Amino acid sequence: MVYSGFGMLTLVLHFIINHEAMKKSVRLNGALPALRYRHYLYGITIYYISDILWGFIYEAGIIPLSYLNTVINFASMALSLLLWTRYVVAYVDRKGAKSTAFLGAGWMIFGYIILNLIVNLFYPVVFHFDENKVYIPGPARYVNLGLQFILFVAISVYSLFIAKRTDGKDRMHYQTVGVSGAVMAGFITLQFMKELLPFYAIGTLIATCLIHVFVEEDEKTDKEREFRDVKMQAVLEREKSEEANKEKEIYNNIADGLAGDYEAIYYVNIESGTYREFSASEKYRSMLVPKYGEDFYKETRENVGRYAHPDDRAFAQSLYYKEKMLMRLRSRRSYSYKYRIMVNGEVRFFRFDVMLAQDGRHFILCDKDITDEITAENSRMEDQKKQVTFGQIAESLALNYDVIYYVDAKDGNYVGYTSRNIYGQLEVNRSGDDFFADSRKNLQAIIHPQDRERVLEMVNSDHLISALEDRKEYNIEYRLIIDDRSQHTRMSVRKSSDSKHLIIGVENIDDEVRKEKEHLKALNTEKELARRDELTGTKNKTAYSELEQAVQNNIDNGLDYLPFAIAVCDINDLKKVNDTEGHKAGDEYIKAASQILCSVFAHSPVFRIGGDEFVVFLRGNDYSKRKKLMNRLHETIFDNMKGNRGPVIAAGMSEFRQGEDRTVGAVFERADNMMYADKRELKGQKIK
Repeated sequence: MVYSGFGMLTLVLHFIINHEAMKKSVRLNGALPALRYRHYLYGITIYYISDILWGFIYEAGIIPLSYLNTVINFASMALSLLLWTRYVVAYVDRKGAKSTAFLGAGWMIFGYIILNLIVNLFYPVVFHFDENKVYIPGPARYVNLGLQFILFVAISVYSLFIAKRTDGKDRMHYQTVGVSGAVMAGFITLQFMKELLPFYAIGTLIATCLIHVFVEEDEKTDKEREFRDVKMQAVLEREKSEEANKEKEIYNNIADGLAGDYEAIYYVNIESGTYREFSASEKYRSMLVPKYGEDFYKETRENVGRYAHPDDRAFAQSLYYKEKMLMRLRSRRSYSYKYRIMVNGEVRFFRFDVMLAQDGRHFILCDKDITDEITAENSRMEDQKKQVTFGQIAESLALNYDVIYYVDAKDGNYVGYTSRNIYGQLEVNRSGDDFFADSRKNLQAIIHPQDRERVLEMVNSDHLISALEDRKEYNIEYRLIIDDRSQHTRMSVRKSSDSKHLIIGVENIDDEVRKEKEHLKALNTEKELARRDELTGTKNKTAYSELEQAVQNNIDNGLDYLPFAIAVCDINDLKKVNDTEGHKAGDEYIKAASQILCSVFAHSPVFRIGGDEFVVFLRGNDYSKRKKLMNRLHETIFDNMKGNRGPVIAAGMSEFRQGEDRTVGAVFERADNMMYADKRELKGQKIK
């Protein structure tokens, strides 16, 4: 635990110090060294994680996992050496025999270590675990560490040699790289002598700290300062040279780009964002948009936040970013888009035309109020609505629906139809402005109380649209209370052919439910015996498989399933009872264990799925009290162990995690792992 604890501390410090270098390009003497250094940081991250896991797994005595983790540990150590070599060669930027030799040596040592690990599968040359689960290093381990020591020393000497031939900050940087290599060589020596202490991790942490403090931060600051100075100087010189002819260029470019009658025209410098506004109408001027400004992109997004229609605001703000506008203008010299603006409290539709000016450094944005055009178009479309509606319904209509609703998926406007005969001829039943609000109001009064919350949650636009993303049809079944009796009803939802509307059919399925119940009753009588365990009277493995499949189907179909948990239980020492007292005594031992489980989990089904293995499916009250019930079970087992009477049962429980678990098997597996942990604890427990 101490070994792993130190590893976790090392990993946390590693992320704190190097998080910026790991997530974006740092300026370390150019782009290639930055990339190589980031690769090295990723490599030692893998080593830290494997080192942490090694401590936990080794203490747990799980030999197969310990072996695999040790292989990963050695491989990640070799990888970090190779990545360090690549970084140093890239950083010193020396091309020649020495750099080639270092890279070749790094690759050879990496390949040699990997080859040793492969050989170790057949003959333990690197390490093995003895019969007492103790880690034993092999001769190849010392050879591997020795080769790494030699390479780190050579890299250190190489970096320090180059440092003597430079001056200023470069000299300090090369010296830091050399000292980092020497630190790694020193800690490899300690790791060579003490294989069960994390000296290699300490060395890598100190080395990266040195690089971070004396190289990375220093160079990043210099590069950023230089970048800002150059950029500012370029902006000042460009604006100074353009100032003399600005007025003439503005009017010429507007004349070239302008077409039509617009509410307002903006002439914008693409790079700096400075702009001027021309020809604003009286109505548009009431919105107090500035005549000129310093940052068109930022100020326009702010104006959109104040004046754009709330439903269009996010879309409109996303349009006014320099990179996005420039990308569109590069692919084509002009483009247009539309959204709604609130002008004096009135919703107005606007079209925005963006055109690249002739100088290539500016663009012209023209605003046009197209509300009258949109209104005329909507009026024309409304005249065709009834004919189009019937055609689209006919494409998706199932003739057995009692009522059909044609609903606008965006605003909820709807028309309801009833089927007049078996040939599907329709006539208008009712209409409204918000299907979902009307449905919630009506269902509130007539839906069965047990179904009310579930159905009201599902009958909303966002839920139905989301449910139809990966399926053609979505069904909801519920009960209505009509004339004091329950009526089973199904609501079927699908998209229309234009994908802008929902077609919702409602049908009475009382006869279908009744026939299904009669069929299930007949099957249940026949199958009940096949689902019972003869020895204990609990349900058997077949019954559990059927329950698991039913629950899985609900999860796969996206239904909100009731909360549940699974408890996996295993009887300890059954084989010992069978061997010493006979199988009859073993059967009684199993029945006694079954009685304990059925008594504790009185309101949940208990399944015997193996000779000494049981599963409990917790639901309802048992699910609500699951922790108390598990504590009660553990107390009963403890009393049995203390009095040396009755069966000893190991148990583990896990809940279904909504939105995370995709299979029932995942819940079972967690519970099974917890059961095995409990079994180990029970076997190691001594009762006084």
